[in-house]
Amino acid sequence: MCIVYSQPGASRILTNSSRGVNYRSVQLCSGVSCLLASRLSRKSLLVLTLLGVFLYPTPQGLADAEQGSPAAAHASSDSQNALAKAIQLHQAGDLEGAIREYRAFLSTSTRGKSQVIAHSNLGAALAHLGRYSEAIEEYHEAIGAIPEGSGDTEALGVRFNLAVAYYKAGQIPDASRELLSLSKSQSDNMNVLLLLADCDLRMGENKRVVELLSPIESAHRQDSALTYLLGTALIRDNQIDRGQKIIDRILRDGDSAEARLMMGNVKLAIHDIPGALVDLRRAVELNSKLPSANATYAQALLQSGSPERATESFKRELEVNPNDFDSNLYLGFLARQDENLEDASRFLRRALEVRPGDLGVRYQIAALHLSIGKIEEAQRELEQVIKEAPSFVEAHVSLARAYYLEKRKQDGDRERATVNKLIAEIQARQPGAKDTPTAVDLGVVEPPRQ
Repeated sequence: MCIVYSQPGASRILTNSSRGVNYRSVQLCSGVSCLLASRLSRKSLLVLTLLGVFLYPTPQGLADAEQGSPAAAHASSDSQNALAKAIQLHQAGDLEGAIREYRAFLSTSTRGKSQVIAHSNLGAALAHLGRYSEAIEEYHEAIGAIPEGSGDTEALGVRFNLAVAYYKAGQIPDASRELLSLSKSQSDNMNVLLLLADCDLRMGENKRVVELLSPIESAHRQDSALTYLLGTALIRDNQIDRGQKIIDRILRDGDSAEARLMMGNVKLAIHDIPGALVDLRRAVELNSKLPSANATYAQALLQSGSPERATESFKRELEVNPNDFDSNLYLGFLARQDENLEDASRFLRRALEVRPGDLGVRYQIAALHLSIGKIEEAQRELEQVIKEAPSFVEAHVSLARAYYLEKRKQDGDRERATVNKLIAEIQARQPGAKDTPTAVDLGVVEPPRQ
């Protein structure tokens, strides 16, 4: 068996055929997912902790917010005291107590700015405890409670918190949607732009990151987070020369995990696996908690023929960065190879949540269904993948297998012929290539004998 990448585009399609795994044949344009919490400058404040709270700091702030509000005039003193107490508990770090008091206030309050404050602060407290689904609900409630005619300022603050909650919950497409909307009205807000760029990187939208950050690079050359995000996107988009210039700029400040990670990605892109291993091993040594460092090192290990060590490194990445797309995708693939089907399903579903619609993940899920006997389900999934990616050889291989298992010989023969046609086209484009696989090599089962 070999892992083959025959479908062009940003998606990395993990496939398997039937003759022993040759990890050295993997062709990657390796990815880097970058958290803003990994800002290179040690003097920088962390964006996610700085702006992840929308907290009115004092009871006086609450009173000021309620001036002119008819709802506030009729609110009971007990209700207002509950909110003031919740804010005090929140400031003191008693989050469970604050949550209890926010909810007590909301159970008796009428609509108005106090509700906006309570829902938003409740969301912030829940998010701080890692209860992101509940936090997201509260932020939506806060947005719905904003009185008409209040202006955009209040909504913008809550929407940013909502985007951060989506981000931390691993709902990257939802976070990206909120941030894209915010960026249209806050085109100079670097926190919004950088977090949006991070989301785009995680979804494999490298060109979008380049388009977003290139126009503002010259004005923010000292912003290390922007430099890292842009450099990573350029490398992943195979704009190696531009990416190398950014690496050189980072290296002027001395050796760093971030620079080594980017250099490793460059070497992976040009298939210098030994060189990549040196840089990526050093990146992990310098900062084992740098997002994507362990995952990228794992990909280099996989390509060097060390799947066991790669698996360990992918798992270390998920300890730091549970929503890393590549780690979940590769671990799903490797678990399926080891017939650990429960783990394979769990990892692949998580990867699909990070990048909905990704062809590589969808192919792997279809292949998993095929291997456990869900033939009709696998058939439907493979047909849809092929509809979107007609030249995806391995999807045709698996679909042929599904048809033959369903005793649909004519359909299976058609897919088999398509596989051989696509392989011939690949060989024609690479006339010097040797050992080009045939449909049989790729694992298409023989049609049933009549």
